[in-house]
Amino acid sequence: MTGFIRDMAGVLHLGRRAGGRRPAVFHRGGRPTGRPHNIFEAAACYVAAGAEGDEERGAQAAEWVSPEALAFGINELACRAVLALARERGRSPQEVAHELLGLPLP
Repeated sequence: MTGFIRDMAGVLHLGRRAGGRRPAVFHRGGRPTGRPHNIFEAAACYVAAGAEGDEERGAQAAEWVSPEALAFGINELACRAVLALARERGRSPQEVAHELLGLPLP
């Protein structure tokens, strides 16, 4: 009985499935079955595809959510990446952001 309750709680928790297995998120052939992509999955796939030069996968990820939602997800990913790099380098986020873009500091 407790296993059933645990499985049901896992189904209700976003991103979990009964049986403890998550489906693969980024398929080249299309969406996985079961659940829709969220904005952060779309943003991560879109940005990674751009970094790898994979236009097809980037276009596919752009179709998963609205353009506004994708822009929000990309912005959130950029903020988190800059903060992580700033902590890692012991520098300010402003310094890191300017350095990544090859810009002089104001």
